[in-house]
Amino acid sequence: MDRQFIVASDLDRTLIYSNRALALDVPDRLAPRLLSVEVHDGKALSFMTEQAAELLVELVQRAVFVPATTRTRAQYERVNLPGPTPGWVPPYAICANGGQLLVGGVPDKDWQSEVKSRLKSGSSPLAEVVEHLAVSADPEWTHKRRVADNLFAYLVVERAMLPAGWVEELTGWCAERGWSVSLQGRKVYAVPTPLSKSSALAEVERRVGVASGRQATVLSAGDSLLDADLLLAADHGWRPGHGELADAGWTAPGVTALTQIGVAAGEEIVRQFLAAVGVVTPAGVAQAGS
Repeated sequence: MDRQFIVASDLDRTLIYSNRALALDVPDRLAPRLLSVEVHDGKALSFMTEQAAELLVELVQRAVFVPATTRTRAQYERVNLPGPTPGWVPPYAICANGGQLLVGGVPDKDWQSEVKSRLKSGSSPLAEVVEHLAVSADPEWTHKRRVADNLFAYLVVERAMLPAGWVEELTGWCAERGWSVSLQGRKVYAVPTPLSKSSALAEVERRVGVASGRQATVLSAGDSLLDADLLLAADHGWRPGHGELADAGWTAPGVTALTQIGVAAGEEIVRQFLAAVGVVTPAGVAQAGS
């Protein structure tokens, strides 16, 4: 293959799906076979279709595949993505919304130093935001409060009970301090603006270019507001028919809005990636995405 490809994909509700997010709108007997790709405390938590898993194995052999997730490193390491060999790990992985860059599964210390410098100069301290969340989030509808890798904060909430305008108020308060807010399912994320998947992806692109001596074509996928910068940073991106971006009707040049939802969207995204790197799958997605 003459061209170098980097494929960066969000995980949850983009490539992998919890039981809540599967959205299997077909009779049980017609449901696709599923492969568990995450186990925690002996329970299967996240899934792909078996077909998507097979296609992903093909993809990772033809491109530099980069998981790009808001999960902490520990949460990411529970995910066991299919690969060409037992124990395969992606050469690069972006965790904590860009705060962690794993190289061969190991945190990169140079990137950690860079992130620390960016946060110090570009956003208010984490402690200030954590304190504000503690005061403004009512325990009646807040199930959990978490700090992720000492980089950002999130709440697990009863979404139906969120007061009208609360997320908008929090968004405005955070914006004044160099932070952004994202509501994803039952989670409310508060993330410093300098912390982004696209900045970590740019570092991956730089390193891949140095190693190969070639400029790469970058592909990406994601479903949430925190993925918008990842989609915009790519030469082409895809978003599923569900999620925060779909709910807002968000689109941009070079970004394809898919109609599929749930785990079927995850499979379609992998097919689209393969089509973009020049592999026509049996479903003929190369033609559909052209």
